[in-house]
Amino acid sequence: MEFNANEIRDLKKRAAQLRSNLIDMVPPGKVGHLGGSSSIMDVVAALYFKVMNVFEDPRDPRRDRLVFSKGHAVLAQYAAFVELGYVEREALKYVKTLGCTLQGHPDMDQTPGIEAVTGSLGQGLSICLGMALGFRLDQKASRVYCIVGDGEQAEGQIWEAAVAAAAYKADNLCTVIDVNGVQATDSVDRVLANPDLYQKWEAFGWHTIEIDGHDMNQILAAFAQAEATKGKPTAILARTVKGKGFAFAEGKAAYHNAAMNEDEYAQAREMVKKMMEEV
Repeated sequence: MEFNANEIRDLKKRAAQLRSNLIDMVPPGKVGHLGGSSSIMDVVAALYFKVMNVFEDPRDPRRDRLVFSKGHAVLAQYAAFVELGYVEREALKYVKTLGCTLQGHPDMDQTPGIEAVTGSLGQGLSICLGMALGFRLDQKASRVYCIVGDGEQAEGQIWEAAVAAAAYKADNLCTVIDVNGVQATDSVDRVLANPDLYQKWEAFGWHTIEIDGHDMNQILAAFAQAEATKGKPTAILARTVKGKGFAFAEGKAAYHNAAMNEDEYAQAREMVKKMMEEV
């Protein structure tokens, strides 16, 4: 499936701008989840600026929902919220500051646009299933999207929710697994190998798709396929690169949650500038 070239270009620019917003949140010396926020940024750009129904009011009841089960990567959402006008750009300077609108993990009471408090891994998919089934009971058209990590697949609650979602035929639910291969301390394979994720999600009764999570055409095609699928939920395995866009951080566990030094920050700025120029 091919999409309009101008539309793809616009979404790529959006993703580059979101990465620029990301590094605004983690200036030199400030610890932040750079790696896992950047790996999912292209998916986030597609969701908020093309796929999902979003409105000027982040609490509009007609909206689709997006929940980061891997709540430590919420910086990717904050980056989008600035562009959507949900939070002031100035707030990016104060991420993780006591009393700030933008906390280190999602806080639905503090931050407009956040749908659930997450961060304890494994819980987000259960929350999303509850939302999806509630919309079905209320005969609402809203769809629910959940982003989980590949390291998070070690959490048993993920699979309990997966079984229930398939049993209830929750076709208004779509889960994106950010398969970047790296978690907090090492590669996922070294910490707790969990091979054959495609076969597992398929065996659990989900319509399963595998894509390059940085290819905007593939991302949009997968979401279109998910929306067209009836009778079962959809799992999208997005193959990504931890720290995507920042060469010094790509594929490295050290940048799961770390501070950049002055030189790395300058490099990150140049890399974002190049991304924008190349679109």
